[in-house]
Amino acid sequence: MAGEQLGVLNALDVAKTQWYHFTAIIIAGMGFFTDAYDLFCISLVTKLLGRIYYHVDGAEKPGTLPPNVSAAVNGVAFCGTLAGQLFFGWLGDKMGRKKVYGMTLMLMVICSVASGLSFGHSANGVMATLCFFRFWLGFGIGGDYPLSATIMSEYANKKTRGAFIAAVFAMQGFGILAGGMFALIISSAFMARFDAPAYEVNAVASTVPQADYVWRIILMVGALPAALTYYWRMKMPETARYTALVAKNAKQAASDMSKVLQVDLEAEEQKVQKMSEATTNSFGLFTKAFLRRHGLHLLGTTTTWFLLDIAFYSQNLFQKDIFSAIGWIPAAKTMNAIQEVFKIARAQTLIALFSTVPGYWFTVFLIDRIGRFAIQLMGFFFMTVFMFALAIPYDHWTHKDNRIGFVIMYSLTFFFANFGPNATTFVVPAEIFPARLRSTCHGISAASGKLGAMVGAFGFLYLAQNQDKTKTDAGYPAGIGVRNSLIVLGVVNFLGMLFTFLVPESKGKSLEEMSGENEDADAEEGQPAAHNNRTVPV
Repeated sequence: MAGEQLGVLNALDVAKTQWYHFTAIIIAGMGFFTDAYDLFCISLVTKLLGRIYYHVDGAEKPGTLPPNVSAAVNGVAFCGTLAGQLFFGWLGDKMGRKKVYGMTLMLMVICSVASGLSFGHSANGVMATLCFFRFWLGFGIGGDYPLSATIMSEYANKKTRGAFIAAVFAMQGFGILAGGMFALIISSAFMARFDAPAYEVNAVASTVPQADYVWRIILMVGALPAALTYYWRMKMPETARYTALVAKNAKQAASDMSKVLQVDLEAEEQKVQKMSEATTNSFGLFTKAFLRRHGLHLLGTTTTWFLLDIAFYSQNLFQKDIFSAIGWIPAAKTMNAIQEVFKIARAQTLIALFSTVPGYWFTVFLIDRIGRFAIQLMGFFFMTVFMFALAIPYDHWTHKDNRIGFVIMYSLTFFFANFGPNATTFVVPAEIFPARLRSTCHGISAASGKLGAMVGAFGFLYLAQNQDKTKTDAGYPAGIGVRNSLIVLGVVNFLGMLFTFLVPESKGKSLEEMSGENEDADAEEGQPAAHNNRTVPV
């Protein structure tokens, strides 16, 4: 039998969209802006790092990062992010969302600056220091995932909750865009400041001292948006759902939300006490009751996020290699280091501007209309279609006359990733689990995604390096590695479509209705929970 909803939680569920909703979106979203900038800006500077630290005097080609170093530089932040998602997700349920929120932000600020100050007596020493600081940067970023999603879901009303959570995540698109635009500005400024012909003479070596400043500045700027948000994060009150349902403090929850909603709310201490007594032996994460009620849901959120991130992060981190393979970015030996940063940043900025960012906001506007399930299934489907459409006739796309067509279709995979599973895999885990386990389960789901990102980063690097010796008519490698990678990513997206059927639809329902927290705690053992909706929404 369903229990009665607390007044303070019902007030949040039915509240009209107010200024505090937009404030929460900005405060939480700036963390994701920073997350995306910090995670993806490394792809803008990896080729520059190879030129600066691994160029051999007299060599005909510019220096490149050794495969093991490249894998470490690209992937170490994901290792930290995975650990941070698990740790801070668990801590958010133990200590409260707000107490942990500031820790993650300060870690991001400190490690962003430290990454740009990486030092060492040798090239490997500098890379080792960079990897150390990027691991801890990732650790802080990881904490932002479960905390931001949980805070936004617990502040939102049930009518537009999906849009609010998706809007927080959509700030990731602006972070990716900002990284590309800032790299364009810095590289342009350095090319204008220093004599361009001098660079051209030494285009292959490109070891001018000024080039070393470019990557350091790009990495350190990621600290600014996080630092500017810290004060406002500390002013946010704890969410009412944590205070009332987990901390069992009805008076504090009513007081906090009265200020937020600007209405008088009653402190229902007796009702909270009754709920507390009824749920003294509530199931934990590693129990048969959790497995029965939410086991398939957790399997669905972890597998779909894992599969999505294999494809999504592979595309983002190595799109520069794909564009080089089809000839959209000129051969490295024809450019100096800073010119190469400029051209890579320009390509990634165009992709972000015309496909990545619009995809996020299509989700924001439509998620509460057509639902999470439909958007996720559609996104995986079209990602699968476009990946195979690029991979199967790959030789056709490498011809210089068809290059623009390749870029357009490749851009559409980004659009449907973001108007699809990249947004919904973030939203759903913040809605379907109990308050006492919500942050933990979101952290587990997100960590599964980062495991997929690591598989994508390291796996794609291996496949993309297995290029054959043949050349296209434009003089670029045909790249059986790129073709193989696209085929693998197509299969991964298809599997994601299948596992989407394990994820429940949460559109228009309260968090307590989805998790079953307002049900009678003394329900008969083994009786199906009333909240346990059909896994496949039809």
